[in-house]
Amino acid sequence: MARTFVERVAARHVDGWEAKRGPREGDAVWLRPTRLMTHDNSSAVLARFLAMGARRVVQPDRCVVVLDHDIQNTSPENLEKYARIEAFARGQGLEFHAAGSGIGHQVMIERGHVGEGDLVVAADSHANMYGALGALGTAVSRSDAAGIWASGIFWWEIPASVRVILEGRLPAGSTGKDVALVLCALFPDDALGRAVEFAGPGRLQLAPDDRLTIANLSTEWGAVAGVFPSDDSVGTPGDDAYAATITLDLGEVGPHVSGPDTLARVEPVAAIEGDRIAVQKAYLVSCANGRLSDLEAAAAILRGARIAPGVELYVAAASASVERDAVRSGAWQALLDAGARPLPSGCGPCIGLGAGLLAPGETGISASNRNFKGRMGSPDARCYLASPAVVAASALAGYIRAPHARGEAKRPRPRIVRRTAAVDREPEAGRAGIARTPVAGRLVAFLRDGIDTDALCPARLVYKDDASRDELAQGLLSALDPEFSSRVRDGDVLVAGARFGSGSSREQAVHALLAAGVRAVVAESLAPTFRRNAWNNGLPAVEAPAIVASVRARFPGAERAPRFTDQRIEVDLSPLPAVARQLLAAGGLDGFLRARMQGSA
Repeated sequence: MARTFVERVAARHVDGWEAKRGPREGDAVWLRPTRLMTHDNSSAVLARFLAMGARRVVQPDRCVVVLDHDIQNTSPENLEKYARIEAFARGQGLEFHAAGSGIGHQVMIERGHVGEGDLVVAADSHANMYGALGALGTAVSRSDAAGIWASGIFWWEIPASVRVILEGRLPAGSTGKDVALVLCALFPDDALGRAVEFAGPGRLQLAPDDRLTIANLSTEWGAVAGVFPSDDSVGTPGDDAYAATITLDLGEVGPHVSGPDTLARVEPVAAIEGDRIAVQKAYLVSCANGRLSDLEAAAAILRGARIAPGVELYVAAASASVERDAVRSGAWQALLDAGARPLPSGCGPCIGLGAGLLAPGETGISASNRNFKGRMGSPDARCYLASPAVVAASALAGYIRAPHARGEAKRPRPRIVRRTAAVDREPEAGRAGIARTPVAGRLVAFLRDGIDTDALCPARLVYKDDASRDELAQGLLSALDPEFSSRVRDGDVLVAGARFGSGSSREQAVHALLAAGVRAVVAESLAPTFRRNAWNNGLPAVEAPAIVASVRARFPGAERAPRFTDQRIEVDLSPLPAVARQLLAAGGLDGFLRARMQGSA
């Protein structure tokens, strides 16, 4: 039986019995990655590493640390944390990059840590970007990263794959960002929890930076990986190997804008220019679109001009190396002359940290990868996403517009074929130490689709290592319902809608649920990284569309606001894969690996 690209790469890195036959879709296996990247979260990873009983990183030459998220924070507490991370990294022999070096994913690529056929992981949701270079890149949690430091391996569910066949060539003015925004909006559920494999002659017409952007934003599409195999003969079996096949003519993709506050809504820029949607802030930042070609595209529009009065334009290169190249090319100075405000190479406003955040009532347009409500500032602001050229043109005009004369509003018409036949899976052998007892508690229904990790745990707590359980509990869903934390009880079971836990890979989203007393989560569908974070921390998280449909019928209005009921719900854990039940039985990954290491000592 033919194998997808992901199955083939996983087979090269599998650890244990699965290597005998090769992992297939649906298997939960232990893998040994080529590289692991951690960033500011390295201090939290270290705490988990020590909690597992580990003291030495087993494969330090495979581990890279890049400080990139909260680099504008010069408080004594943050500087002390950075010093502690650096001391650990250097003491263990890990490759270390100080604040200002750049965003970790860009640094990983520039340093040659990503190669064809590699398995490269990061404790950050945008590790998908590595797939642009023919690698399998995927996100892991902080606990996974600690486990890799301690044991060299992590567990992973082999996902189904979606094949995207790209035909034609992008028209002038269109970019990889537009391709990604279109796919996210037109097929919001097809990539969730799956790998996306880009194929077809059109992919060969894409510039390397466009591929990086598309792979990066496959995260926002809900994919666990977005890969560009270097050869069509690799990972291109018959269509029955794919959960879906999408065919997209690149020639139909014009400049687009997503939002506000969601990637599920996209419009051709030409269709909304006439609305003259005013912007107060514009951003040329992030690992999605902070490379030299992006800065030069914006500079070409702004050179010799000034941004509109009342608009603030912020620019940060994806790395210090990119910024040096932009200085040499003249693009950097052209942006500054136009009124752009420079920020250090790092994440910054993209994740709601540092200068330039959106204030209440403001509207922003960003070349970053995520525009969830409240992510880049106030939850009372609005945010749109677009390519660097559209961001620059909008900053120049003072409202959302394309960089060229208004033309036809092109609306792509992709074709999709979904797999109907079930995939055969071998039954898992029964094992000791597996959680089977149902979990029960009071039913709390909040059926809004797409509740993201920014809503579950606000950015202000993500890099506060000493955040208390009370702080985490109070932050839970506070942007959507300020009273949620005061009404939830210890032992409650949260029933949620589709794509629950999408967005950032922050593990504190699970910590906040646990701190508030949530005993289990039942959702129509779960974002894959959230699900693994939940299991790694001993929180049962189950996909049960039929249960959610029943709750939805019983509690109308729960899509808009949470419903705290007096009814009891019981959650059956037996459908979970064996690895999940083992983790839950051990109280999470810490306990599981601690027992494993003690058993092998």
